[in-house]
Amino acid sequence: MTRTGPNLLFIMSDDHAAHAISAYGSRINETPHLDRLASGGMRFDAAFCTNSICAPSRAAILTGTYNHVNGVTTLDTHLDNTLWTFPRALQAQGWQTSMFGKWHLGHGAAHDPTGFDHWKVLPGQGHYHNPVFIEPDGSGEPGRINIDERGGYVTDLITDDCLDWLDQRDPDRPFALFCHHKAPHRTWEPDAKHFTMYDDVDIPFPDTFRDDLAGRAEVVQAVRMRMLDLDPVTDLKATVPAGLTLDEEIDWRYQRYVKDYLRVVASIDDNVGRMLDYLDEHGLADDTIVVYTSDQGFFLGDHGWFDKRLMYEESLAMPLLIRHPASIAAGAVSDDIVVNVDFGPTLLDLMGVAIPDHVQGRSFGEVLRGESPDDWPTSMYYRYWMHNDSAHSVPAHCGVRTKTHKLICYYNDPLDQPGANGPANPIEWELFDLVADPMEVDNLWDRPGTEQITAELRAELARLQAAVGDTMPTS
Repeated sequence: MTRTGPNLLFIMSDDHAAHAISAYGSRINETPHLDRLASGGMRFDAAFCTNSICAPSRAAILTGTYNHVNGVTTLDTHLDNTLWTFPRALQAQGWQTSMFGKWHLGHGAAHDPTGFDHWKVLPGQGHYHNPVFIEPDGSGEPGRINIDERGGYVTDLITDDCLDWLDQRDPDRPFALFCHHKAPHRTWEPDAKHFTMYDDVDIPFPDTFRDDLAGRAEVVQAVRMRMLDLDPVTDLKATVPAGLTLDEEIDWRYQRYVKDYLRVVASIDDNVGRMLDYLDEHGLADDTIVVYTSDQGFFLGDHGWFDKRLMYEESLAMPLLIRHPASIAAGAVSDDIVVNVDFGPTLLDLMGVAIPDHVQGRSFGEVLRGESPDDWPTSMYYRYWMHNDSAHSVPAHCGVRTKTHKLICYYNDPLDQPGANGPANPIEWELFDLVADPMEVDNLWDRPGTEQITAELRAELARLQAAVGDTMPTS
């Protein structure tokens, strides 16, 4: 099939917090190549995931549906690769498609990537150094793979594979290239180039680093994501110095953790620069849609935490930078609420491909063109299913975020989900005024004077659940 249309370079990292990107005003990091995308396209300041954990967010992006529909609710559920995905739609309409890097949605005949002319991915989470990759063996039989073992650093190798594929593509057909990085996922292992970066500086502490979580839900106070929950060997790569007070040890742990995190991000930024340089050098930049995002946000000492999962802003917010000189004004910024299920339909819209009726996401193509629709959503729906996960003890919860408030229901029930554990606990709630309290330290739930906003938000939560066809206990 002969097809014309824009190319797509979709770059996704893993656990990259927006507040670790200088284009988002980061206090702790500089990312000059990601900033090139922001200055040349649109930065989204209200892009959110609908489930802040790796596999479910990736499934939502690919399928344009919420996790109760696509079936990937937890890390222990895998994507049925017969489902419709937006890469599959592009492939069917004549785009050359490929994917390299992290898949994390299961392996085998029923779960390997589909919709790609070629793919080479990490089995499971993969390794930072000398990683193993798997790819189809060329037989055409589902589930038959070759193993590729190479020395090197994972972020560089994934980028190498992407650039090699671009060199070998058919230059007369449009392409859709998916570059999915492992970094900066735990355990934050830097490459040699960045190994000593930040050795001579102290990284600033977030304003909420000493948050004692007073007034928050009991199940939130019990999560195991504090600095003291980081493993000194695997996470911090050092023995805790003797003689430190408790506060001194917590500070030391933060510095060890966040410096390695930022070193790993620096490699991501460098390799994004390699990809952008390739587009420039080969005359592809003007007609290639470039997307940079992550599957969710991440706590960088905020509230004293690392990791994600919770519906607090640092975990909920996704970085989203989109550049396409032919249709998006340079240096644009949007505060319209968009969610990960919207990504696929938006890209199909920009690329002139029909969006099936079953897709739950909505194209924000008009937003990208600077024409926000009058009926654009002013709220979003979230649900985390993996109750009391063995690593972090994060409770199952759902919630609604508007432009001014957030209501979270910790329904605290595993509901027989794979990877979720008991016991079920009593339901708890949190309510935050995001205008007066953007750092989410003052839980207003059951506070006198909040009756009206509480009723409005509970009604909106019920409306959003019904709109996407989801149900769960909230009372």
